Amino acid sequence: MKFVIRQERESDYKLTEKVVKIAFASADQSDHNEHKLVSRIRQSDVFIPELSLVAINKDTNEILGHILLSKVLIVNGNQKTGSLALAPVSVLPNYQNKGVGRALILRALEKAGELGFRSVIVLGHPEYYPKFGFRKSSLWQIKAPFEVPEEALMAIELQKGSLDNVSGVIQYPNVFFE
Repeated sequence: MKFVIRQERESDYKLTEKVVKIAFASADQSDHNEHKLVSRIRQSDVFIPELSLVAINKDTNEILGHILLSKVLIVNGNQKTGSLALAPVSVLPNYQNKGVGRALILRALEKAGELGFRSVIVLGHPEYYPKFGFRKSSLWQIKAPFEVPEEALMAIELQKGSLDNVSGVIQYPNVFFE
């Protein structure tokens, strides 16, 4: 199966949300509202259209997966550092474990770096994300604003040393909690 990664278009929104909903339907660590989160992010000021990507089956033009990176802050007193949150990444069940998610993540990280972003935060599977260079965010004293297992909260520097003098609590936009 061949697929391409491209920026999501407005005409993709309904189909993308369906893919996200299906992808998380049987996930244990899910509130099954990730598709609603994607919609809310798109309508907010933290949305970056260039970092909302879809994987498209070259033969059928079907959307197989989606990834979204959006703006967050890391706050420590008066110090506020911009970063990105990777949330969510979704792949239709029939296409999981076939490289679609990996390709989406790699392209999103590459594009974020091209756009000048310096780091990305993810709350995810501690066995999966280190393959892409993510490390425990606690190495930089970066914490979530809610209780999470330390190994599940990770960060990656898109520019070497970009988190060297950064620490604090991640400030997710309100759309993450609606």
